[in-house]
Amino acid sequence: MADPTATTRLAAIIGHPVRHSRSPVIANAAFAAAGADWTFLALEVAPGAGAEAVRAARVLGIGGLMVTMPHKADVIAALDDLTPAARALGAVNSITLDGDRLVGDNTDGPGLVASLAADDGYDVAGRRCAVIGAGGAARSIVWALADAGATEVVVVNRTEERAASAAHLAGAVGRVGDIDDVTGADLVVNATSVGMGAAAGADGPLPVPADRLRAGQVVVDAVYQPLETPLLRAAGAAGARPVDGLGMLVHQAAISIRRWIGADPDVAAMTRAARRVL
Repeated sequence: MADPTATTRLAAIIGHPVRHSRSPVIANAAFAAAGADWTFLALEVAPGAGAEAVRAARVLGIGGLMVTMPHKADVIAALDDLTPAARALGAVNSITLDGDRLVGDNTDGPGLVASLAADDGYDVAGRRCAVIGAGGAARSIVWALADAGATEVVVVNRTEERAASAAHLAGAVGRVGDIDDVTGADLVVNATSVGMGAAAGADGPLPVPADRLRAGQVVVDAVYQPLETPLLRAAGAAGARPVDGLGMLVHQAAISIRRWIGADPDVAAMTRAARRVL
């Protein structure tokens, strides 16, 4: 990465805590590969100060922000516009300074859809999908799968009320399901934290029983540490195609960076950088 100059544009991620973030490494790899005069930092912003930080970013001319917990909802008060995804979800993880307007987006789910298409040649249109979980990432994934043309999006969660709220985001193709619905799905996505931090190669808890997985499915774990989770090992043993969470991490960042620099980022360079820090 070239040394910053007086013309270098700044982008950043805001959150609390945020010093563990891989986003600076991934984004700066994209900027370097594109020859873009941008640099990316991680900025610690205390809870409750998200909207204030965004207003400051406008004054400073910061070209783009990624937003992580706990600021995804409260930054909306400082924005001029929202994409359809961000509006539907009521949560923002990406902000672009477009002229003098700040536009918020939610790229988690679209990042997953893009990664499946680009990295695995898998089109979710016409697929029956099961999403495990109903938190923020799950809600974005549910919305994106429906938006991309899935014929069914079943949400499986321990709390039925939360599952119903998430399934509602998929409109007519969304519904609340149970563990048995996983077997009938073409695409299974774990959007819970079950499996996160498991030791490489170690057994551990599964978000769904292994006997619900089958050959011919694509099974995605949004977890990216470790890259091979107990769920993905179980999927492989069942004859399903396992897909780790790295692609989603990289492609959701790529959506933001494309808007910021006005060019397609080098996803391969971003992925190599992500693997180095993981």
